[in-house]
Amino acid sequence: MDERHDYYIEIATGEISRSSTDSPWNFKISATDEEITRLREIFDSSHSIDWQNFYRSHVPYIQYHFDRENDAYDENLHRVYAMIHELGDEGARKHIESMGILDHPAP
Repeated sequence: MDERHDYYIEIATGEISRSSTDSPWNFKISATDEEITRLREIFDSSHSIDWQNFYRSHVPYIQYHFDRENDAYDENLHRVYAMIHELGDEGARKHIESMGILDHPAP
């Protein structure tokens, strides 16, 4: 069985840290190396989509609800919260449940 470690997650920046004191964090999780790799890949994908959205935002005739990049970003954010809910401590799970973000399927 893979060893689990505590990690601290900052959603806005996509930062994953082993230290609770080095930088701000939103959620504490316990994860294996493989799970952290998966979470990092989602954050990396979100960062790439975020840049695409930045460039797309300068094209005013594309409406948000017809925009594939926004759908992909929303889906990634849903995946991040689902993983944190699965791996998080009780406080993380309760906070995510109170947000209601997992009540609806990803786009």
